[in-house]
Amino acid sequence: MASLISKNARIQSPLERLYYWENSQSNEIYLSQPENGEYRHYTWGQVADQARRVAARLNEKNLTPGSRIAIFAKNCAEWFITDLGIMMAGHVSVPIFATAGESTIRHILEHADVKLVFVGKLESPEAQLAAIDNHIPTVSFPYPGTPSDMDWNDFIRCEPMQDSPLPDMQSIMTIIYTSGSTGVPKGVVHTFHSICWAAQHCLEPLTTTEKDRLLSYLPLAHITERVLIELASLYSGSHVSFVESLDTFQRDVQACRPTLFVSVPRLWTKFQMGILAKLPQRKLNTLLRIPIINKLIIKKIKKGLGLDKTRLFASGSAPLAPATIEWFANIDIPICEGWGMTENSAYGTASVPFRRDKVGTIGKAYNGVTLRISDEGEIQVKAPCNMKEYYLDEEKTQEVFTEDGFLRTGDKGIIDNEGYVKITGRLKDIFKTAKGKYVTPAPIEAKLMENAYIEQVCVTGNNLPQPLALVVLSEEARKSSQDEVEASLTETLKQLNSHLESHQVVSNILIMQNEWSIGNGLLTPTLKVKRHILESRFDTIIQARYPSKIARIEA
Repeated sequence: MASLISKNARIQSPLERLYYWENSQSNEIYLSQPENGEYRHYTWGQVADQARRVAARLNEKNLTPGSRIAIFAKNCAEWFITDLGIMMAGHVSVPIFATAGESTIRHILEHADVKLVFVGKLESPEAQLAAIDNHIPTVSFPYPGTPSDMDWNDFIRCEPMQDSPLPDMQSIMTIIYTSGSTGVPKGVVHTFHSICWAAQHCLEPLTTTEKDRLLSYLPLAHITERVLIELASLYSGSHVSFVESLDTFQRDVQACRPTLFVSVPRLWTKFQMGILAKLPQRKLNTLLRIPIINKLIIKKIKKGLGLDKTRLFASGSAPLAPATIEWFANIDIPICEGWGMTENSAYGTASVPFRRDKVGTIGKAYNGVTLRISDEGEIQVKAPCNMKEYYLDEEKTQEVFTEDGFLRTGDKGIIDNEGYVKITGRLKDIFKTAKGKYVTPAPIEAKLMENAYIEQVCVTGNNLPQPLALVVLSEEARKSSQDEVEASLTETLKQLNSHLESHQVVSNILIMQNEWSIGNGLLTPTLKVKRHILESRFDTIIQARYPSKIARIEA
């Protein structure tokens, strides 16, 4: 039987937990990796054995203790194993998003002075691998299309490390580079104590145990997946499954039947659009009003998504439109929003348990997190999970912390009398119109997203007479007539503007033809809109004048 970690227990390292599971239930399955439709299962004993082999190989290289080792791959079992091996050998992991472009890859490898790169499945392997200088050795995970200096199976063909070292909890465990939504990625330095404090403490509010099944598909290079899935599974003993590819996503969710499912707004919207494509809203509304039938429909929808065994649904990374949360709540998928950032180990607030009357908030501060609103309206947090520093950037480190040690988050917010926090916008996103008035785009974007024909939106208007909205239409909109869509958008705009102050009134909705994606550089790897890139790329379109309130743009 697993040891339960009490909330007042000392913070243990991931290695200490690995050794525990290795000794107590070596033959129990920990990781499940799909490959060509078949699953490779790894027991705790096998994971520990392979991690020990990774550590032994790294030790053979006689690297300086604390050397930076990169993991450049999509999620897979080897990602976890390698991360543990890097810890065991006394080095620092540097994750790189599998969608990273050449300039980002080069910047991270050079800035962190990376000594070796583990490579796995990538978005565009040929171009991405070319960004790794020849002097940096590479090891490829056992998947096709990832050439390297050494194959994974050859790399771990050695005697495993026999010792079971434990790290100094104040030493650096990882450097996580931000996704670059506001410019050049910054290296966020986390010690074993800071990031593991968050991972160990999240077990209580999420009630994660060894009976849970988790699905790892959001990028492990991002803090949320690292803390809530990888590290939390080591503390709780949960079973983790991976996704083979985007094409097999639905199959792999079905196979896993996760009990805890964490997603991001973009994917929740995709799920919603997928359901509506099969079951139009009018028909769905009718069926949900019929007793007995409504329960059967809800059960069928959840089973179709592979989420019929899920006990906790969560969303993070960016705000999820309240209308979307309400829509899912109507089909018994209560989505709990959470908030955090790379700098505080993604451990800030959570709306757990779900409360319908608190939709639109990001919940309350977790236990151990002190949260306040500054005189400027900024959310500021202090907790043991706050980062140590920005790597090699003392100036930015000093800028992001207040004199009394609170982290400046850059988010504006308010707190109600029950301690629930509502984000009202990003300080950097706020823009000034030509009239000298400031506009916060986030609340306006959330209202526009209530229209099912809109899938992506960005409200902008720096130095314009009035703000305008760039939108990408949903699949449902593409199946509808142009007149119907434009009539709906016109009505949404009218209703929206009737509740806005005069300087906030949106002048136009500009319909963009091409979806914003990671591939075209308009979304971060965590599917947030790169506002500054969008505004720069479409500056001519934004600055133009339009005779019609709704305009279609060839872009």
